[in-house]
Amino acid sequence: MATIKIQQVVSRCGAPATQKRTLDALGLKKLYHIVELEDNACVRGQIRKVHHLVKVVD
Repeated sequence: MATIKIQQVVSRCGAPATQKRTLDALGLKKLYHIVELEDNACVRGQIRKVHHLVKVVD
């Protein structure tokens, strides 16, 4: 299965609680942390919810 790398590039301070929970669910613990997850519809939906806080890395 294909994977996708996600990096948190903006601080979670000031973000709503639902977006903080989404970052936790993605496994992003701190700023500039990178995680590699399976590329599926569920993960893409979570990325879409916090797209202003993260970026997809090659």
